[in-house]
Amino acid sequence: MGTMLTDEVRYKLLRILEANPELSQRQVARALGISLGKTNYCLKALVERGLVKVSNFRNNENKVLYTYYLTPRGIEEKARVTLRFLQRKLREYEELHAEIEQIRNDVRAGGASRDG
Repeated sequence: MGTMLTDEVRYKLLRILEANPELSQRQVARALGISLGKTNYCLKALVERGLVKVSNFRNNENKVLYTYYLTPRGIEEKARVTLRFLQRKLREYEELHAEIEQIRNDVRAGGASRDG
């Protein structure tokens, strides 16, 4: 799916669409904090892979609106990407925790040598 659709974007996009299938692409882009063009690209990629189905309808103002539904494959992919995303975030957390501990140790060691 290309470099634009990272696990993080895929995870967030699938989660948003599952919870709010009626959101416009502009609303999805705002929720993700990415451009409308990137959102459109990512949605098309999900549709092409059979993870999301698009339905359109006319609302009261006679505008064509779209709804984005996760397909069974999309639901499976969301579960897989959620697990990968969680594992990555846990790794990042552990690395950050270790880095914070190292900095604390450095501060303690530096403070002890200045005081002594």
